[in-house]
Order: sequence, then C-alpha cells, then structure tokens
Amino acid sequence: MPTSSQSFSFHQSVIDEFRANGGKVGGPFAGGDLLLLTTTGARSGASRTTPLGYVRHGDSLLVVASDLGGPRHPGWYHNLLAHPVVRVELGAARFEALAVPAEGARRDELFAHVVRVAPGYADHQARTRRVLPVGC
Repeated sequence: MPTSSQSFSFHQSVIDEFRANGGKVGGPFAGGDLLLLTTTGARSGASRTTPLGYVRHGDSLLVVASDLGGPRHPGWYHNLLAHPVVRVELGAARFEALAVPAEGARRDELFAHVVRVAPGYADHQARTRRVLPVGC
C-alpha cells in the first residue's frame, strides 16, 4: 500500500503530465478519459487537485467517488460536499462547475450508465459496503 507521500507524488506526476500534454497521460491512464478536479478543502480551505476518470452522460461529466472500492469516500468527495463549486480541467480546457452528487434512483441510473461505459466501477462497488457516490 502506498504511503501518503508516495500517493501525493504519483498524483502530482499525473497532474504535471496532464497539464504539460493538453490532457494526455501515459502509464495506467493512457488512452483513458481523465480530468483534473480541483476542490476546496472542507477543513483547510486549501485547493486540492485530483486526477479522476470520468464518463460522459449527455452534456454532463460523471465522476465516481470509488477510491478503488476502499472503505471510505475519498477526500475530494468530502471537499465538494462542503464546497460544491469546483474547477475542472478537461484536455486544455479549464472551467468552473457546480458538482452535484446524485441521490436515490437518479444515482442508480447514472451508476448503471457509468458501469456500461467503464465496467471496472462495478468491481470497485463489489469491494466495499458503501454505496459509491456519483457526481455530475
């Protein structure tokens, strides 16, 4: 299991590569749909940028707070609950958005769409007891 500093270093290298290459990255994310999500820390108020996979649904970009099926929601999800205005980097485009977690039947519908497009999220859900949040 990577340490916190190893995880930060890996994320930072992906962020740097993403920004240097107009959204294109190699390694485990090569050819995948990746965006950078910048949230405001729920407690710290500091900006935090996280590389995330996403799935398109009409005009919306869906992100899943899967943390690879970990037992807790990832920090970026807690941050956007506290501060829902986020910055998104998609390719070379940068824009602000209002992140809205889906609930109930709408969440289930969106998660089913995500799984059809990116089946690995079903594996993430199978690894945990928590319901994986879907935000758009």
